[in-house]
Amino acid sequence: MNTFRLTVSSPDGNVFSGEIVKLDVRGTEGELAVMAGHVPFVTSVVGGPCVVWVDADTKKTATVNGGLLSVDANEVTFLAGPFRFDEDE
Repeated sequence: MNTFRLTVSSPDGNVFSGEIVKLDVRGTEGELAVMAGHVPFVTSVVGGPCVVWVDADTKKTATVNGGLLSVDANEVTFLAGPFRFDEDE
């Protein structure tokens, strides 16, 4: 699978920066799944689950309060409210 760089920043600083295969979040228009090569866009993120797929079998989850998501073809920046990944799954 192709990867892209994800950076998650919160008021506490950068909480994640690395290569991933998929990001699942809830935007103001509904559920979003971002993968490498996605069409660029910017959207608000609403409260709910955030799933970072490091590879096809490994995911990290968090519950977010909202934020702003900026997507380019191979780089995604998520400016989040308070953010903490759940315990490893």
